[in-house]
Amino acid sequence: MVGALGRSLGRTRARLAEALRRIVPSHKPDEDTLEALEEALIGADVGPTVALRLVENLRRAPVDDESPRQRLRAAMLETLTRSTAAGNGPTERDGLPDGRPQVIVLVGVNGSGKTTSAAKLGARYIAQGRSVMFGAADTFRAAAVEQLEVWGERLDVPVIAHQPGGDPAAVVYDTCEAGRSRGVDVVLIDTAGRLHTKDNLMAELAKIHRSAAKVIEGAPDEVWLVLDATTGQNGLRQAEEFLRHAGLTGLILAKLDGSAKGGVALSIAETLDLPIRFVGTGEGIDDLAPFDAEAYVDGLLGADQ
Repeated sequence: MVGALGRSLGRTRARLAEALRRIVPSHKPDEDTLEALEEALIGADVGPTVALRLVENLRRAPVDDESPRQRLRAAMLETLTRSTAAGNGPTERDGLPDGRPQVIVLVGVNGSGKTTSAAKLGARYIAQGRSVMFGAADTFRAAAVEQLEVWGERLDVPVIAHQPGGDPAAVVYDTCEAGRSRGVDVVLIDTAGRLHTKDNLMAELAKIHRSAAKVIEGAPDEVWLVLDATTGQNGLRQAEEFLRHAGLTGLILAKLDGSAKGGVALSIAETLDLPIRFVGTGEGIDDLAPFDAEAYVDGLLGADQ
């Protein structure tokens, strides 16, 4: 049965389908087939380095009981498990003192899906029986605060917000203080979209970190970059800059269902020592899945032939 992650990769799988059909299970692929596969992998935003390595693996492989598709699947899994397989997203409070909220900060560029991802995470934690509070630290865009407040009302989650144009670090401080005093389990902070090329905005993230730590020792516990899967390799460049400035602990790959470039997860695993925590699999509030390397690879390659 194809799960939510597999369904969300439908467009990427379609892009790879023709090249994969040319791979005969019982034969070593010829050069034309391998070139077509490399081109398809690059087109799916697997990235040229990973695509070349995967194809070379097939080119040099001996003819044995393992089919080319099985070998390709194993090589993809090996790439992913190097940095991402262990990162299925923390859903428990392991290691945190009693009465102390888990503080999660979401960062990313404009339009990446941070606010929607915050709502999806909130719904997920509520379903696990955990209490949630939102912090509307995107003070530059009034619509972002309003959007988060709408989600808060739907989910019955309190939202801490200031006036538009206020200090985002002050919002974080107040949210952490309110979360601690009310005994909330999870505090989710939605920050303003910022271009990864703007050093002053990136530096502001350090101030947000300090504000959280003033209230709750060790906070924030997680800083997750929300990446729009439709941006492909540009998303990877964003991730490199945010990793440099923001102390990232993981990623959320949003809008995977709307992209034919879902192979970018392999590029992320190749380039960054950073786990993919969750994947956005649709527009609904429940369309957020923990990243699973095996389900992801099966979603890319489809059924074995």
